[in-house]
Amino acid sequence: MRHLVKESTEPYAVGVVDVFPWDKFSLGHRLPFGAQWYTLPPNATSKQDCHPEVELSIVVHGTASVEASGQITDVGTGEVFLLDSGEAHVIHNRSGNASLLVFTTFWMPPEDSPDSGTAGGEEAEAAMAGETRT
Repeated sequence: MRHLVKESTEPYAVGVVDVFPWDKFSLGHRLPFGAQWYTLPPNATSKQDCHPEVELSIVVHGTASVEASGQITDVGTGEVFLLDSGEAHVIHNRSGNASLLVFTTFWMPPEDSPDSGTAGGEEAEAAMAGETRT
């Protein structure tokens, strides 16, 4: 068993988002997905992101206001949101006093999936290396 603790990773900033990548845990290719935590300070908004990976995110603390497909959906603590491959998205933290903490996993869709786009093995490897997904 491995105990993976967010505070044991070295975060990096993507705009106002602090990303805590799993690549620091030396898991190599043991997992079929990439993963990370990210935080968003009170009253902050991420940059728009769009990538070939499917993204599944769990809100650990706070409420994520997820803007995707022309709608904003509030996703609370303990709830999950799923973004399709190629789905542009922005994350808002509308709280005036609490940071938002999200755990996210991401993977390349199967080659035969209608959402698979043109992504291939190199992009999957980049995702596993800890590229940001927010």
